[in-house]
Amino acid sequence: MDVTNLGAYADFYTEQYSSSSKLKENMNNTDYSKATEDELLGACKEFEAYFLEQVLKGMQKTVDCFKDEDQSSNYTNSMQDFFKDQTLEEVAKQSTESNGLGLAQSLYEQMKRNYSL
Repeated sequence: MDVTNLGAYADFYTEQYSSSSKLKENMNNTDYSKATEDELLGACKEFEAYFLEQVLKGMQKTVDCFKDEDQSSNYTNSMQDFFKDQTLEEVAKQSTESNGLGLAQSLYEQMKRNYSL
């Protein structure tokens, strides 16, 4: 294992854990049996955006495996990764708002049935 990239792996796993923990905490702290239809749909859209973001990040990794790490500094790579992540997050949100995958709508309908809204 290349020790020079160990920090990058640690940062990646910390970021993934904090992102998924934030979503899990938000979902666990909300009582959806008393939620309005708009709140329920909003939660479903948040989940779809998070899911789509993770898919896009996975796709990006398949492309990143071909880039040459020796051409730029660690600072430049960090900034590129930051802006890539921000862009993928925004693309996922915009896609969800424009009825992207339809996952949010399916979840919403299922949760409406489960919570008898």
